[in-house]
Amino acid sequence: MMQLRQLDMKRITEEERRMASVVAKKEEEKKRESHKQSLLKEKKRLTINNVARKWDLQQHRITNIATNQDRKDSDSQDHCQNDGSTISAFPEETRSLDSGLTSALQGLSVTDTHLVEVEGDTLSLYGSGALECLDRNWSVQTAGMVTTVSFTFIEFDEIVQVLPKLKIKFPNSLHLKFKETNLVMLQQFNALAQLRRVDQLTIDPQGNPVVNFTLWKYYVLFRLSHFNMQKINGTEVTQNDMIMAERLFGILAHVASSELPQYHLISILGDARKKQFRYLLETKGKKPGIVNEENNDSKRLVGENTNRATLNYTTRDFYNEKLEEIKEKKKFCKMYIEDLVKEATEINMKNEALQKLWPQMFIELVRDAVMEIRNKNSYMKLCLQQITDQK
Repeated sequence: MMQLRQLDMKRITEEERRMASVVAKKEEEKKRESHKQSLLKEKKRLTINNVARKWDLQQHRITNIATNQDRKDSDSQDHCQNDGSTISAFPEETRSLDSGLTSALQGLSVTDTHLVEVEGDTLSLYGSGALECLDRNWSVQTAGMVTTVSFTFIEFDEIVQVLPKLKIKFPNSLHLKFKETNLVMLQQFNALAQLRRVDQLTIDPQGNPVVNFTLWKYYVLFRLSHFNMQKINGTEVTQNDMIMAERLFGILAHVASSELPQYHLISILGDARKKQFRYLLETKGKKPGIVNEENNDSKRLVGENTNRATLNYTTRDFYNEKLEEIKEKKKFCKMYIEDLVKEATEINMKNEALQKLWPQMFIELVRDAVMEIRNKNSYMKLCLQQITDQK
């Protein structure tokens, strides 16, 4: 009330007016910031809902109840777009929003198909399009701060393709979370072995049927034993768990390596030796204390058992590419062999024909030679003439 002269029977001073003005500005800024946070929260909610809807449509896993609910949501979205209002997931906040925030909510885009969010030490990725964020030039501070990476509504096969980038961009990422990523078989965990280090793994049952397997945790501990994993789904890993994992799946690695073609096994051994050689080069010349501090990490780098290294995972797309490549190779080999067989058959037929004709040909050659040299003088003149003609 700028025109107020007195308050509680006392005259209002200029100092009090200034203090009141400062307080009013702070309250206004606080209110704007609160509205801004509400706006961002609503936009995040809408984006995640759209990503989830797209994911469900892709996976063909929408039940009748979910479909009906989706139609209701769709009708609500259509209604809010038609009448220029947006429905919030937080009703108590909606009631407190003023006309300015309501107007701002009208402009929210509900067509985003992915979301990237860094909150504290956690990088959250929603939707396959979010994987492109790994190509960004992240600041050293942000990249070093991220220790947890969460994947939601993304095909695991797509995640596998960016794991090398994840290892480079966020070297301190120790905890991986997967929700609605279509983890359906134990073999998929093999792909995580290419990471630098993993201390914790969280697999949400929603959208990951692999957790329905009784022994899935033991397989993870067995295949990723070189990471010395600390927790799985929030539960501490004990020494007994590691022993049980080795008992259950130790024979699997032995069988896999024994059945693997020799050339493939040699290539895997070659990769392991390259890692060891690289580690020796990096630690050469360093102080003993530094080497000792990095000893545990070096074991993770080069400690992957060779037998376990034979347990790989191939994505469907890569597998299909390999199948096409194999088909092309088979086609080429078949044509090449057919040409060789055809050529060999023709040579054999010519040889058989020669064997039949040779006796008569030999007699005729001998007869012609005898008749040619029968007259010695004329033969000598003929030979001299041929020599002269050649000169």
